[in-house]
Amino acid sequence: MTINKNMASMVLAAGLCVGMSAAAKAEVWDMPLAYSGSNFHSVTAAEFGQCVTTGTGGAIEIVTHPSGSLIKGADIKRAVQTGQVPIGERLLSGHQNENAIFGYDSVPFLATSFDDADNLWKAAKPSIEKTLADQNLTLLYAVPWPPQGLYFKKEINSVADMKGIKFRSYNNTTTRLAELTGMLPVVIEAAEISQAFATGVVESMVSSGATGYDRKIWESLTHFYEVDAWLPRNYIMVNSSVWNGTSEANQNVIRGCAELAEYAGTWRSKEYTGFTLAGLRAGGMTVEPAGDALQSELKDIGATMTSDWLEAAGAEGQAIVDSFNAMQ
Repeated sequence: MTINKNMASMVLAAGLCVGMSAAAKAEVWDMPLAYSGSNFHSVTAAEFGQCVTTGTGGAIEIVTHPSGSLIKGADIKRAVQTGQVPIGERLLSGHQNENAIFGYDSVPFLATSFDDADNLWKAAKPSIEKTLADQNLTLLYAVPWPPQGLYFKKEINSVADMKGIKFRSYNNTTTRLAELTGMLPVVIEAAEISQAFATGVVESMVSSGATGYDRKIWESLTHFYEVDAWLPRNYIMVNSSVWNGTSEANQNVIRGCAELAEYAGTWRSKEYTGFTLAGLRAGGMTVEPAGDALQSELKDIGATMTSDWLEAAGAEGQAIVDSFNAMQ
C-alpha cells in the first residue's frame, strides 16, 4: 500500500511543532472499540492512535480498547458524547432509531460496491457531520466494511426457507430484514457473536466476510451467500468539547492521521474482502452468490426497506439518495 507522502509529511511536520512541549501537556485518550483487536477496523484505529501519539510528540496518547473491553459497542457513542471517554469508534447505523440519517449506509441494495459506497458517503457526509455536531460529536474519519452477505447453518434457496430462523440483529435495518423474511431477530453485539452462535442463541446473520472470518464462524455455520446488500461504515468521533480544547497544531495532526487512517482502512477493506471469503471456504463453508430466485426476492424486500427508510429520513434522506443517484 502506498501512503500519500504529502499527508504523511504534514503529520510529521505538525508533530515537530508540538513535540517540544509534549512532556508538560501529555494526556491519554482512551478509545473504545467494539470489534476484536485483529479486525481490520481495530488495526486501523490502533495505527491511527500511534500516528497521533507520534505526531503530537506524545502530547496526546491514544490508547485503543478493542472487543468492547472498556465500553460495549452499543454504549460507545453515548460515552463519547457525554465525555466519559474522549474518542471512540461506532457503527452509526446501530443508532438509526434516534435518527434515521444514521442508517443511510444500511439501506439494502442502494450501494452494493465500494465505488457506490464511496459516492453514497460523499452524498451523506455533510448531513452526518451536522447531526453529530448537534450531539457534541466531531467526526474524524469513516471506513467501510466489505459488502454484506447472509450467513446460515443450512442451504437457503428462497425467503420461505428462512422462516423461523433466529437472526442476529444489531440495528433497525437488520431487525426489519428479519421481520420481512420471517426470521426471528435477536439483538447481539459484535463482541458476543462467537458465543451466541456456539450456544444456538442465533443461527443466522447478515454481515461481511470479515466478521465471519475474524470470529471463525465456520465452527457454527455452513453457508455464506454473497448478496452484496450494503457496505456500512464504522465512524471515529471525538467529543466536541475535548476537540475544541485541543490546540490547533494538535488538531492538524489528528486530522492528518485521520485522513491516513481512512485511506488505509478503505484499502484494507477492499483487500480483506477476497481474503476473508477464501478464509471462510478454507474453514469448510460453502461460499457462493445467492441463487436467482433468492436474489430476486431479496431485492423486492430491499425496495420495501428503501421506502421505509426514505419515509423515516424525510427530505434530508431523499436529498442524500438524489445526490447519490446523480453521481451514478
